Amino acid sequence: MTETWLNNPREGAPCTIIAEVAQAHDGSLGMAHAFIDAAANAGADAIKFQTHIADAESTLAEPWRKRFSQQDVTRLDYWRRMEFTPEQWQGLKAHSDNRGLLFLSSPFSMAALQLLQRIGVAGWKIPSGEINNPHLLEAMGVSGQPIMISTGMSPWEEIDKAVELVRGFDVPLAVLQCTSMYPCPPEQVGLNVIQEFRERYRCAVGLSDHSAAIYAGLAAASLGIEVLEVHFTPSRELFGPDIPASVTTVELKQLVEGVRAIETMRAHPVDKSAPSDAVKPLRGIFMKSVVARVDIPANTLIQAGHLAAKKPGSGIPAERMDTLIGMRTRVAIAKDSLISMKELTED
Repeated sequence: MTETWLNNPREGAPCTIIAEVAQAHDGSLGMAHAFIDAAANAGADAIKFQTHIADAESTLAEPWRKRFSQQDVTRLDYWRRMEFTPEQWQGLKAHSDNRGLLFLSSPFSMAALQLLQRIGVAGWKIPSGEINNPHLLEAMGVSGQPIMISTGMSPWEEIDKAVELVRGFDVPLAVLQCTSMYPCPPEQVGLNVIQEFRERYRCAVGLSDHSAAIYAGLAAASLGIEVLEVHFTPSRELFGPDIPASVTTVELKQLVEGVRAIETMRAHPVDKSAPSDAVKPLRGIFMKSVVARVDIPANTLIQAGHLAAKKPGSGIPAERMDTLIGMRTRVAIAKDSLISMKELTED
């Protein structure tokens, strides 16, 4: 298992890339297991579900965010269809462990949190809609495990209160920029907020992305985030409310590769004060030297028209061409020959 912030929280730890299933399994246990394999094959560090216990979370009065289901009369009916049994959750956890994935699931009620505590999670992700639920946050803090706060619908005051509450438990903390739009357009991603979180809270930061593309995640990685969460799906032709805000499994693999490449770049700053050992041999190939533009007889006073700059760069550097004007040739120099100082003399 790759060492990342979530399994070794520390400053500068590699980014934890979380493959978010959410409700994309549409209540199918088989699909949920398929998502685990897909996330592992793409190179993600963690798999994240959502644990909904309908009667502990919702009421008949809950409206639809977007009416998409023809089989669920109410939103509460939908949440009931999304439920898995404790044994099924245990199977998902075991499958994740076997594939080397950190197992996560966001609880949307105290009952869901207690269930997940029995199953075992690598940490807690506070959903944007639960940030103002102090009893849930306190229960997470008591566990002593890392906590990630999503901020998709909250102003600063609400975020400040949640951070202060979690900090009271002295647990590893990451605050994630998030915009609760599905999908989220580029102008609403809010990359600027990531650095504001870093400065304001002096903790790990990240992005919970709903943009349905890899660009926001890569841009955030260039800022040095510790956590990146992205919704994913094997196909955008699948059914469900989360599909439009998801990347495909192919794109998830590209995202993982891109984040790791960006981390490598950030970890290896380049010193431009001198060419690197890898670049030095190339100077002789690609740079240009001073050569004879025409055949130059011996005892000729060099003029500008006698000289040209051509490859290779193993002779007198082209930048010194003007210093040769006014010198005299000791010997005849053939056209396109590299000129050397031993062939010239001060007039």
